[in-house]
Amino acid sequence: MPLTITNTTKGKLPRLPFAKIAEAVLGKEYDCSLVIVGSKESQELNRTYREKDYPTNILSFPLDKNEGEIFLDLKKARADAVNFDRSYTNFIGFLFIHALLHLKGLDHGVKMENAEKKVRVVFKI
Repeated sequence: MPLTITNTTKGKLPRLPFAKIAEAVLGKEYDCSLVIVGSKESQELNRTYREKDYPTNILSFPLDKNEGEIFLDLKKARADAVNFDRSYTNFIGFLFIHALLHLKGLDHGVKMENAEKKVRVVFKI
């Protein structure tokens, strides 16, 4: 099962082809879970794993070569979208692609930005 989505909040996930995007970035054999969390949980995860004591819009955790988890805070992402001059839905797609590329092993930089652009063009994000 390439992508599972669990929503632990009352927030509604925007309509995006999450499974298709995940498969395009990670391939068919990768098991990825997308967990929608509230700001309190995103802050706890950020503090625990990154030593940053504030909520964050998205976090990705590679578990092994073919498995990883992404945690998305919709409320924080909605607030952050304006800073990136993107609509809410577009920003969620952008964040998801970004997190998937981290799961794939890419770090911030030109290589990651180029990979993001390729996927964004395909999915019009």
